[in-house]
Amino acid sequence: MSVAAGSIAAVDIADIPAGDIAVGDIAVGDIAVGNAVDVIGPAAARRAALAAQGFTDARPPGPPTRRHLTRLLTRIRLLQLDSVNVAVRAHYMPVFSRLGPYDPGLVDDAAWTHSARRPRMLVEYWAHEASLLPVADWPLLLSGAKRAGWWRHYEALADREPGLVDELLAAVKELGPVGAGTLEAALGAGAARPKGASWWARSDIKRICEYLFGTGALTTGARVHFQRLYDLPERVLPPEVLAAHPADPEASARALVLRAAGALGVATEPDLRDYYRLGPAQSRQAVTELLEAGVLERVDVRGWRHPAFRLPGTPIPRRVAARALLSPFDPLIWERARTERIFGFRYRIEIYVPEPRREYGYYVFPFLLDDARSALRSTRATRASGVLRVQGAFAEAGVDQPRVAAELAAALREMAAWQKLDGVVVGDRGDLATALALALALR
Repeated sequence: MSVAAGSIAAVDIADIPAGDIAVGDIAVGDIAVGNAVDVIGPAAARRAALAAQGFTDARPPGPPTRRHLTRLLTRIRLLQLDSVNVAVRAHYMPVFSRLGPYDPGLVDDAAWTHSARRPRMLVEYWAHEASLLPVADWPLLLSGAKRAGWWRHYEALADREPGLVDELLAAVKELGPVGAGTLEAALGAGAARPKGASWWARSDIKRICEYLFGTGALTTGARVHFQRLYDLPERVLPPEVLAAHPADPEASARALVLRAAGALGVATEPDLRDYYRLGPAQSRQAVTELLEAGVLERVDVRGWRHPAFRLPGTPIPRRVAARALLSPFDPLIWERARTERIFGFRYRIEIYVPEPRREYGYYVFPFLLDDARSALRSTRATRASGVLRVQGAFAEAGVDQPRVAAELAAALREMAAWQKLDGVVVGDRGDLATALALALALR
């Protein structure tokens, strides 16, 4: 694997101004667009990206609180959900990577509980993928600015079975928050998935639930053991958010592009589009209008094929002193083409690659050290034996391996303690494995 100077490392483990801009606040054409285009180097673009993602912020001096989580979310905007559970669920890991050890209940309470004193902060919807995002952003994503997702294929079923849709909504109103299995039992066994069918062979009830979730008629009221429990939006979201739906699609696209620009630091138009999976036409139009309004500016990055954009005043720190293990679903690296452009390495999730053909491992966590990827590790939390098991550790070319091993060992110990595991065990795969095992033994 070739890596440009100042990139990340890998291991196999088995305040955004745009956030404060209301949908209708952008008056296109109010501000003249200047002709000068700033030119920066790739290292500066990388440091800008890391700062935008919160890696230059100091960790909290004590246990992270709701205030720290709120500040982080004004930067990264969302937490991706994923059903694969290796070491830790995907939506918990980006918070740990930036804030350090914290109580996962902090995220759970923000997403799935509500009280007058501590109102719900987050709601589930399809953003980059299935994600937790600030409740105020829910109308933006349902405005039509975003491309309709895979659930649109269930529209024909919903049109064909309007009675079943009505029964399902009535059952959710009576029983919710409620899982698809309970709804299947309540509405009749004939609606259930055939016995012995694969996980992907969803019942009609589940298909309609997902269709209604995608269209905003249902949302997630809670999760139990990661199972989505459906509920009505009026019982989950505050009245002011419901009143903002439906939102204007063009204004929503501009608001989402601004949020993406703040989260990414320096980004091409496809980068901005991908953050919320907007449609190409909607994204390009939004970028053009934001440039004309002067709230987005062009910047050229040497070596990048396409023009880049940023919010005016985007900081570019002189140096980045970061140390973090990154989930494959971390917003810093989830867009693989951008990751290769920013950090100089080709990163792929090898879950669906047959084991003999895997290069690094089933589920690989890159290790960020300073402003570079220094190692890759393949890791799995083996709770039966109470350890964090590192299947393999691979160093990037040209790095100071003793230093990387020492820093990675410290990060792994911290992660194991956060997960209430007794220690870290290293396998023998990878050129960094021996040095890492030695560093762990020197504690």
